[in-house]
Amino acid sequence: MKKANLTHWFSSYSTIIILTVPMLIMAGLTDLFAGSLLIRIVTALFVSMVVVLGMQVFMGNSGILAWAHVGFMGIGAYISSICSMTPTTKEIAIPQIYPFLLNLHFSFIPSLLVGALVAVVIAAIISYPLMRLSDTTAAISSFALLIIINTVLIHWDKVTNGPRTLFGIEELTTVWTAVFSAILILIFAYLFKESSLGLKLRASRDDYHAAQAMGINITQVRYYSFVIGAGIASFGGGLFAHYITSFTPSAFYMAETFNILTMLVVGGTMGVSGAVIGTIVVTFAREGLRAVENFINLNHVLPFDVVGLTEVLLATALILILIFRPEGILGGREFRWMPKKSAKKKIEEPASVQVNE
Repeated sequence: MKKANLTHWFSSYSTIIILTVPMLIMAGLTDLFAGSLLIRIVTALFVSMVVVLGMQVFMGNSGILAWAHVGFMGIGAYISSICSMTPTTKEIAIPQIYPFLLNLHFSFIPSLLVGALVAVVIAAIISYPLMRLSDTTAAISSFALLIIINTVLIHWDKVTNGPRTLFGIEELTTVWTAVFSAILILIFAYLFKESSLGLKLRASRDDYHAAQAMGINITQVRYYSFVIGAGIASFGGGLFAHYITSFTPSAFYMAETFNILTMLVVGGTMGVSGAVIGTIVVTFAREGLRAVENFINLNHVLPFDVVGLTEVLLATALILILIFRPEGILGGREFRWMPKKSAKKKIEEPASVQVNE
């Protein structure tokens, strides 16, 4: 009986192991053998994975397009940066900073947590009315929220330095910091999906009226998941800020929104495995296309410079994915370890890793 229970438990949570082991191997090999460029690419990959998984928590389970997600990433980036910067650096980087923020100084991890907490509070205050909306109106209101957040980041110069570059941030996000953060969020996202709240949210996604008839408070479950997703995005924004070390509000607007959405859609919005696979595929595809674009321009392969090839091809790939496989590469399924079937069924099959619902 104990063996059967252990086998069932391992089968249920094997997705986490199947995804995290390759991530650790990738981080280890990169740290040991890769050059500085590849290390930065892999670090950025895991930082993006945190944000994509945060988007999957809300968008993948609710079915509502999460335009505002990257806006909360920006909130986390600015708040965590302000918390981790020294007073002297803040005086130089943000000349008009509020006095009460000047002497605020935390270490790396507390700064990330403070940034996430601020985003959670903001999301909790403003998002409840939006969760009463559905379909097109919900998507439009989420996009409007992204515009509002971006506008505040641009013009609140006493906190963000306005449209100018915020600089002087320490580079504290390493490949190991990023991969362990990604694994932590991956575990959380998977457990959330399998939790009672996640099941109710997916029920509302699959059939709104049936879920409502069963007594599910759809507005409430959407609200909780939106706030959680905002906190994860903000945490990822803090990692991003301490990886790139200088940025402007435009770093958390349309271009990054398209990037994160592409990663989630390509992999499959409805599964944690899809979020991970989509992030890896799009990151390396983007870097490969950039290398091709640079090669063409530096070697004068064409009589003119090629500009925007990466963005055009990625956008084209996204359109094709949406047309021919709108459910993404994995279609919402998860990687799971399927144990050998019992002898009672008289079927002998080796244990194998499969993609299952």
